[in-house]
Amino acid sequence: MNFFALGEATAEERAFSRAVDSPELEWGPCPAFMPEGCAIAVLQGDPAKPNADVFFRLAGNTTAKRHWHTSAERMVLISGELHIDFDGQEPVVLKPGTYAYGPAKLPHTAACKSEDPCVLFIAFEEPVDAIPLEVP
Repeated sequence: MNFFALGEATAEERAFSRAVDSPELEWGPCPAFMPEGCAIAVLQGDPAKPNADVFFRLAGNTTAKRHWHTSAERMVLISGELHIDFDGQEPVVLKPGTYAYGPAKLPHTAACKSEDPCVLFIAFEEPVDAIPLEVP
């Protein structure tokens, strides 16, 4: 595979960028089981279809209860300090600029341990979802 080969964009595709504080972002609510102050902004794609990218914002000093996703998650923390506890593994601490990978269907919790909100970039392979679980 040649990683340096040039591809061709379709007529509809245009390059773009978005900052966390961009007025173009539309922040919407998280699923009901997530804590107050949680929000999601779609950056690219349709969250009901494969290959959507989102910003996920978790209010400072809050925890997203144990859940899983149909899709694998490719994540980069933008701001805050986020602790992710994947079932059966040592917890990981994300600081701004840290990349993390979460396999599909692996239950986890996420706790924003900073005063300010944690903002996480997430690239989903499958439609965006979050399925709540009871604590074991």
